[in-house]
Amino acid sequence: MPSIHQGIPTLQPAKSWSLRTRQLDFGKRPCIMGILNVTPDSFSDGGSFFTVESAVDRAKQMEDAGADILDIGGESTRPYSQSVDTDEELTRIIPVLQRLDGKISIPISIDTTKAEVARAAIELGAEIINDVSGFEADPQMIELARTSQAGLCAMHRQGTPQTMQENPTYKHCVLEILQYLWDRDQQLISSGITPEKICLDPGIGFGKLHEHNLQLVQSAEVFHQLRRPILVGHSRKGFIGKVLSNKDLPRDAGTLGVSFALAQRGIQILRVHDVAMHAQAFRLLEAIDGF
Repeated sequence: MPSIHQGIPTLQPAKSWSLRTRQLDFGKRPCIMGILNVTPDSFSDGGSFFTVESAVDRAKQMEDAGADILDIGGESTRPYSQSVDTDEELTRIIPVLQRLDGKISIPISIDTTKAEVARAAIELGAEIINDVSGFEADPQMIELARTSQAGLCAMHRQGTPQTMQENPTYKHCVLEILQYLWDRDQQLISSGITPEKICLDPGIGFGKLHEHNLQLVQSAEVFHQLRRPILVGHSRKGFIGKVLSNKDLPRDAGTLGVSFALAQRGIQILRVHDVAMHAQAFRLLEAIDGF
């Protein structure tokens, strides 16, 4: 693994990400990945877009608001959530993907740990597989990614959604996660995945305590040493409410503050709920500072 130095990154952030049929090129501002949870129980917006009509409308709204990627998930991965079987997950996402076919132009990402779900989504036009298990939960997932040529995002997590917040423990959180992502990247490549297809995610909130999440944001630039695009999903998560000393406050403004910190550290993709707020804020930064 490359030597680890906090502060100025030893390598420049990756400039592009090769998806199934197209390429994302990164500029100064991060790409905005809009979250579309087609679930009844996601931690922030569970049930809000559970009907096909509401999900399709929300997808179009996010594209119009400035999303660069749409991430669709049919299974909640919030702490202590219960897993759903493959048939249920397919029932949730397939009608939405069918309705979106030809209706939006931004790439679609499928948020799943199941190869059968990812395969169905790819057949309906998905460009990216976003797997919170780091492509470890389903032994068929890596081969699907290789043969489909989809872009992929592998995330770090400690434990599973059912267990990950019971007692997450690290000696050196950032370094251990950096090492895991380096190892996972090398394993994916050795399995036949083209390096340009790989994006990596340190997994804020997935088996991390409050201080771990803050450390990951503070040290986010070290992940550029992995030479891959870095995705961060911090939107509305519990550590934001804890910093604000009120877990009941709306967290979109706090999310935007974290997004600015990540943008300053060169993070290429931010996975967020409020696309319009982020798109407008980044547009102002571009106008004022050429960001």
